[in-house]
Amino acid sequence: MSGVPSIPYWRLSSFYLFYFALLGATAPFLGLYFHHLGFDSARIGELVAIPMLMRCIAPNLWGWLGDHTGRRLAIVRLGAVCTLATFALIFLDKSYAWLAMVMALHAFFWHAVLPQFETITLAHLHGQPARYSQIRLWGSIGFILAVVGMGRLFEWLGLDAYPYTVVVIMAGIVVASAWVPNAQPADHGPRLSGEGFLEQLRQPGVLAFYVCVGLMQLSHGPYYTFLSLHLESLGYSRGVIGVLWAVGVVAEVLMFMAMSRILARFSVRQVLIASFMLAAVRWLLLGSFAEHLGVLVLAQLMHAATFGSFHAAAIHFVQRSFGSRQQGQGQALYAALAGVGGALGALYSGYLWQPLGASGTFALASLAAFAATVIMLRRTPGAQPEAGTEKGSQP
Repeated sequence: MSGVPSIPYWRLSSFYLFYFALLGATAPFLGLYFHHLGFDSARIGELVAIPMLMRCIAPNLWGWLGDHTGRRLAIVRLGAVCTLATFALIFLDKSYAWLAMVMALHAFFWHAVLPQFETITLAHLHGQPARYSQIRLWGSIGFILAVVGMGRLFEWLGLDAYPYTVVVIMAGIVVASAWVPNAQPADHGPRLSGEGFLEQLRQPGVLAFYVCVGLMQLSHGPYYTFLSLHLESLGYSRGVIGVLWAVGVVAEVLMFMAMSRILARFSVRQVLIASFMLAAVRWLLLGSFAEHLGVLVLAQLMHAATFGSFHAAAIHFVQRSFGSRQQGQGQALYAALAGVGGALGALYSGYLWQPLGASGTFALASLAAFAATVIMLRRTPGAQPEAGTEKGSQP
């Protein structure tokens, strides 16, 4: 369309490809790697929780810096390089204390990257936020390639190869960040201009939304920490486990492709409520019926809701709730609350995995997702603006 700046689609997409390939390397296999090194479930839960705890600190610090300096792309590039450099320290030692330090250091920089890059991506969309999902789906593709490829690789080479594959992916993030052009978010207009971050945070339903974000990530604790170990104990091979993780992300990709139509028909609030409800059901299926392959596949397909529609709707919620000078802080708070919930989820699942087993631990996860459903229903305004109205204008 004439007069509308072009979107650097492939440059933005390549970053998401590598960034979420790294998540695909850590979510299914990090717990397996620590188990391979001989740590018990409590220590595994603690080591997995450390990067999530860094999401409580790093995004807000870097988000404040990005909003006040406007140098978001410089933060992304610095974070990518430092993530690689600090994770490479894993080759020096494998003790618990050293691994805990490596997890903390690399996560401090890793979690600086995405909230700032989300702001840059939305700025490149020039009032077309529905196109976000078309770019973000490449992150899901990167995740799929990582979980399937690494699952096969570890069947051949064993888990000693794990740190080397992670370093290769991190190098890809560094290269992709150097390729992306900069962009600054446009002002949202007089309604939000001049308002501070805290004032915008006190808008109706915003605080409740962030509480629900924390609960949703809390409910994912057993999934990201112990699902692979759970499936391995049920007799599934590492290759099959990688494919099962990929099934969930394929469903996520399809959801991202459909999100512009879904958000044109349903409000962001309705999409979030449906995502929370389906998460509550999914965790019960994974905890109690994962030995049945058909049920397991169905539960993985529900990843389309528990991550795909939830994340896309949450990004829209944050974008419309904050002004241009608070976008980085809004996205950073989203990442931080997700980090708090994820860390607590990893910790409680680590401590309770042996006494309660998979069924009991996933049942607690289901309760957390159900609590998010209730809060969203009761504490957010029922007449949220339809996301479909975002085509060409800001609410």
